[in-house]
Amino acid sequence: MRGWRDDDFEAYTAIAQDPLVAESLGKPEPPKPAEVWRDMAFLSGHWGLKGFGHWVLEERETGAVVGHAGLLRPPDWPDLEVGWTVGREHWGKGYAPEAGRAACEWAHERLEARHIVSLIHPDNVRSQRVAEKLGETVEGRFQLRQFNLLVYGTDLPLSAPGAQA
Repeated sequence: MRGWRDDDFEAYTAIAQDPLVAESLGKPEPPKPAEVWRDMAFLSGHWGLKGFGHWVLEERETGAVVGHAGLLRPPDWPDLEVGWTVGREHWGKGYAPEAGRAACEWAHERLEARHIVSLIHPDNVRSQRVAEKLGETVEGRFQLRQFNLLVYGTDLPLSAPGAQA
């Protein structure tokens, strides 16, 4: 997990434009490069505004960008969120739960957060399983712009089986 760099754009664009990744985020069509750039700027800029955000997930062995994960709390979010996006070729390798656990621990230790949520599209079964691995359970629904999302949540520090890093 590391900070964003300008040269992440190409790799992040490839991940974001994968139709299955876009679908998992509730997007009917993959984003255009300009939209990917805005998403990347939002994720990177959140650090400057809030002092936390999403990290780039980089594979240790190869240095390849495999996705991003971290914490968000824009003004229209219901609570501090832990979230993740991983490129399809890396699904099932455990990157999302590992990064999610690390982000939750960071939130608890650095931000003194006591509760965390994940906003997940109802069709995104993979992310629902990641949330469950973090000990999160469904707490309700939340309308975020055009998306009607499930709210998964848990108290911090994580205490679910397998939740310790």
